[in-house]
Amino acid sequence: MPRYLISFDDGATTFAEEDLPAVGDAAHSVVLAAQEAGVWVFGGGVASQQASIVATDGIVADGPYPETKAVIGGFAIVDVLSREDALKWAAKFAVACRCAQEVREIMFDPRVLSNEIRADLLQHDKAL
Repeated sequence: MPRYLISFDDGATTFAEEDLPAVGDAAHSVVLAAQEAGVWVFGGGVASQQASIVATDGIVADGPYPETKAVIGGFAIVDVLSREDALKWAAKFAVACRCAQEVREIMFDPRVLSNEIRADLLQHDKAL
């Protein structure tokens, strides 16, 4: 199944500070629903403007980077049957987080896919 990244921009949230616990609870409810549906892979909030950039020569530069136009505030990775399913989960997160969500398909690595298929075949053989 394809995997999708559902994310939101750190500056996209528009709720008051005192609403943060309610927003967190709502987001956790969507995560639990995704887990129960078997589509949840991984996700979480991202520390705002606390990035390190590692150059090709290994030099590390620590942020924050105020010139950055957008940074990810949080994300979820879901494993669903279709883009339409990913958009439905994104809509649930949009309501819970009170902000728009971006949806992108994660491209697969054929070597990993081969390992997953191999593991599925082994499981199937064991079941017989």
